[in-house]
Amino acid sequence: MLPLEIMRVDNNFLKIIWDDGFESLVELRFIRKNCPCAQCQGEEVAGKKVTLPKLTILNENAYKLKSIEIVGNYGLQFVWEDGHDTGIFSFEYLYEIARKYSD
Repeated sequence: MLPLEIMRVDNNFLKIIWDDGFESLVELRFIRKNCPCAQCQGEEVAGKKVTLPKLTILNENAYKLKSIEIVGNYGLQFVWEDGHDTGIFSFEYLYEIARKYSD
């Protein structure tokens, strides 16, 4: 799935129109809570999932979107007001969580 159009709505939601006709409206808080980076989700080391203790304290700035960057032809990187920017959301993953949010 590929996004055709991406826009912020009321600084709290992200609207994406997908190439299959699906229009998603996803709360930014939900996107941040589903950040795929190793710090947020853990990572696999020697065949075992390792999750580091969360060292950041989430405050309201954690859910305020500063910018969105396109990563290659496959994803988006969200930059949050608290400085977090390591999660790269593939279009496939972003579509998956958008569908999950819509259900």
